Amino acid sequence: MDVMTESRLYSRFTQNRLVEALEDSPIVLVHGPRQCGKTTLARMVGDKAGYEHITFDDDVQLAAAQADPVGFVADLADKTILDEVQRVPTLFFALKAAIDRNRRPGRFILTGSSNVLLVPKLSDSLAGRMDILRLHPLSQDEITGKISRLIDVLFAGQFENRRFERLGSELADRIVAGGYPAALLRAKPKRRAAWYHAYIETLVQRDARDLARISSLGSLPRLLQLAAGQTARLVNVAEMASAFQLSRPTIRDYVVLLERIFLLEHLPPWYSNRLSRLIKTPKLHLTDTGLASALLGVDLSSLTKDRTLLGRLLETFVFQEIKRQASWNESPVRFHHFRNKDGVEVDIVLEQAGKIAGVEVKAAATVTRKDFRGLKKLQDTTGKRFAIGVVMYDGETIVGFGEKLYAVPIRAIWETF
Repeated sequence: MDVMTESRLYSRFTQNRLVEALEDSPIVLVHGPRQCGKTTLARMVGDKAGYEHITFDDDVQLAAAQADPVGFVADLADKTILDEVQRVPTLFFALKAAIDRNRRPGRFILTGSSNVLLVPKLSDSLAGRMDILRLHPLSQDEITGKISRLIDVLFAGQFENRRFERLGSELADRIVAGGYPAALLRAKPKRRAAWYHAYIETLVQRDARDLARISSLGSLPRLLQLAAGQTARLVNVAEMASAFQLSRPTIRDYVVLLERIFLLEHLPPWYSNRLSRLIKTPKLHLTDTGLASALLGVDLSSLTKDRTLLGRLLETFVFQEIKRQASWNESPVRFHHFRNKDGVEVDIVLEQAGKIAGVEVKAAATVTRKDFRGLKKLQDTTGKRFAIGVVMYDGETIVGFGEKLYAVPIRAIWETF
């Protein structure tokens, strides 16, 4: 279950899901951002099972697959890893034909740095033939090597009384560090930030250019920086467009492109058709707070002083940590946010098997009853479906604030065993 990145060994808890998927699916796609560990994970599983490995970052292999995708697939070994498959979109249709002739489980492991779910023709071509696993940058419990039970506890509806060590400045340090393995190998914050900047340049020059014909490629890093400043806020394309000499539709297309390469994501609203006063605008989140911090030029010291930015990056940090844990949870989890027209909101809403859990995020070391206003509204709205509502804060103690309402230290996210 371990992934080696030079001198550091990290556990990837998605590995068991990959092994299980190969037992009954002809193709398993592991997709996620570049440098998050997809290839290493695929090879960790594939090398033990006798898979051959081909990468389309190799120009020769790329040209061969583009010239004759059907012939290329026909010549593949019985078990093959195809790396960075988004660079050859025509290969999906050739793989479909091959699988239809032989649906034996575990034939292919694919990795991709582009979200094929956002390209309907590609995802539909392998519907029913391919299992898809999302790999994220490292979570905090993967970094510590101990798997957390936070999501199970949330939907069980009750936290046990327990004390945790307060994070303090360590919290901002974790936010700024992010979760990319190669960045975490760099001990000095300036060197980590340099890695993130080089990472963005590489993505823009390689993946963005491959995926779309963009007339103003240089706008993408600036747009991503602007999006980093808007993380954990409602999506506002007009505000983004105002900073560029580009139309709103163009900016919208660029945002979708950044979402396709796993740098941005939209958190959809939770709403009910019975309630007309709910906001139906998604929230914008960067997919990693280390990346966001580098884009914004903030380090541990400056982030600690800017409480407003700390609050927004902390919300993104908590959202991404819980979402990373959900990627290996036994039961699927859907994520939303909740907000009504009076400004009453819940930062993160989790939904699993009809149950609802709400998570509000606070950077403070104390919690008051006012902090539960949004969670109580969500509780009233969802009724018996409501499993729990928690305010995550930088404190030490789990405290009950009424039926199914708790204040929970942020450290519990990765230390609930």
